[in-house]
Amino acid sequence: MPSAAAVHTPASAPFQKTSIRFPARSFLAFALAPEAPLAQWFESLDRWTENSPAFFIGRPVVLDLNLLKPAAHAVRGLVAQLAERGIRIYAIEANGLEGIDADLPPLLKGARPTLIDGTIQPKAPEPGPATAEDSNTLTIASPVRSGQSIFHPAGDVVIVGSVASGSEVVAGGSVHVYGTLRGRAIAGATGKADARIFCLRNEAELLAVDGWYRTAEEMEPSLRGRPVQAFLKNNALQVADLN
Repeated sequence: MPSAAAVHTPASAPFQKTSIRFPARSFLAFALAPEAPLAQWFESLDRWTENSPAFFIGRPVVLDLNLLKPAAHAVRGLVAQLAERGIRIYAIEANGLEGIDADLPPLLKGARPTLIDGTIQPKAPEPGPATAEDSNTLTIASPVRSGQSIFHPAGDVVIVGSVASGSEVVAGGSVHVYGTLRGRAIAGATGKADARIFCLRNEAELLAVDGWYRTAEEMEPSLRGRPVQAFLKNNALQVADLN
C-alpha cells in the first residue's frame, strides 16, 4: 500500500513590526489678526501686498480671530477673501469659537505667540558664508540678491553689504544692513517690540517692526538715500536719521 505523500508546510515569514515616526517640525508662522471695520483692515492689507506681492507665498499663515470675534458662519467668507488675495490660511486661532465647517482650516491648539528657540534657514541659498557671532546673531557676509529671503527668528541679522529690491530680511531681533537697503526688512518678527532696523542708505520697499510697518510711499522723501533707523514709538513705526 503506497504511503501517504508527505505534506510540507512552508515556514512562515518572520513578522516585522513597522514603526511610524512622527518627527516634529517648527515653523515661523505669520498671524493675521483682522479688526473691525473689516473694509479698512483689508485696505491696509492690500497696501501691504501691493508692495510685497510674494510675501505670504509658501508661508504658514494663521488667522487670529480673537480680536474680530466673528460668528462661526462668517469665517468661510473671511477665509475666501484672503484666498482671493493669494493668502492661504493653514489654521485658525479663536478662543471659544465653535461650529465652523469641517472643510475649513482647523482650529489651532497650543499656540504660542513667539518662537523662542531655533533658526529657520532661508528658502533660497544664502548669498554668502554665514557665521554666528554669538548664539543669537546671524551674519551674512555678502549682499542679498533679488528674490532671496533670509529668515532668522532667533535673534539679530547683520548684512555686510546691500539688500537688493525684491529680497527680504526677517529677524526675530534687529536688522543691521551695512550698505543700501532696497528690499524689505522685518525686525521683531517674533514679538520683540524693542527691535530696530539700521541701514547706511535707505531705499527700502518696506520696513516693519513687531508687525507695524511703513512702505516706501509712506516714508518722508527726505529720509530716502540716507542712513536711517526704524523703531517703534507709541505704537507707530518711526523712521529717523541715524545720528
